[in-house]
Amino acid sequence: MKVGIDSYCYHRFFGEVYPEQSAPVTGYTMDRLLGRAKELGCDGVSLESCFFPGFSESYLRKLRGLLDGYEFDRVYAWGHPDGLEAGGNEAAKRDMIAHIEVASLLGAKVMRVVGSSLRFLHEPHGPQLKILAKWFKEAVAVAEERDIKLAVENHIDYNSHEILQLIDAVGSDHFGVNLDTANFLRVMDDPVEATERLKRHIYATHIKDVLPVKGRSVKAWNYFASVAAGEGLVAIDQIAAILEGAGYEGFLAFETDMPHPSWENNEEGMIEKSIQYLKKVALEVSREPAHA
Repeated sequence: MKVGIDSYCYHRFFGEVYPEQSAPVTGYTMDRLLGRAKELGCDGVSLESCFFPGFSESYLRKLRGLLDGYEFDRVYAWGHPDGLEAGGNEAAKRDMIAHIEVASLLGAKVMRVVGSSLRFLHEPHGPQLKILAKWFKEAVAVAEERDIKLAVENHIDYNSHEILQLIDAVGSDHFGVNLDTANFLRVMDDPVEATERLKRHIYATHIKDVLPVKGRSVKAWNYFASVAAGEGLVAIDQIAAILEGAGYEGFLAFETDMPHPSWENNEEGMIEKSIQYLKKVALEVSREPAHA
């Protein structure tokens, strides 16, 4: 099993600084990100569209050259922060479909997409899922032509039963899941059970580990804050074993959002420790007998 990183780990360095955070002294570029991923020994990268400086064909081809040179597996990630806004933003739908061509130019076989977000969590989900299924069907028709799989992330919006309902409604092997291990926990869905439920449809991952923050409201999205992989509540080793047994072909992409106070302003340390841990887990699950 391969190991990689999602560029959102460096969101603070790309200019997205949460109100609770301080701005870094120096920023990151896409070139620097890819170089750092190579230094860490990553096999793959998931690249968030929100941090791209532009989408000209010349730039995308240059970036693809770097990705190919590093021999990176890759996921193109569209939809931060609110994606299709639970089926309320048709302009976002058109933008999502247009970005399938970006994924193609980058040589990505999987494109992460976002249907909703925490903003819409407490609104009725039935109508949301109905329109999202319709919109994702439209997008899949384009993705199939380019042999690209769309992977919807559980984005602190839907539980695994609802994600499976959405997959069944779209009804295409080019539509599956970008499994975020911590975001299921954030909607009170067990990440291991969710992985087992969705294992046949998982095309990409965000491997996040989290711990609660004492004194922070349990209703806050960042009550469960990011820690290094293996330090928190998520049973990453069990999830990796399920993915291995199901024949998962992607990579374990470490991701962090709001760091736990114990890791504040130390993203690099968290990332280094997490990649080392995920490599150990990947090696261990590859040695175990496969069980689908």
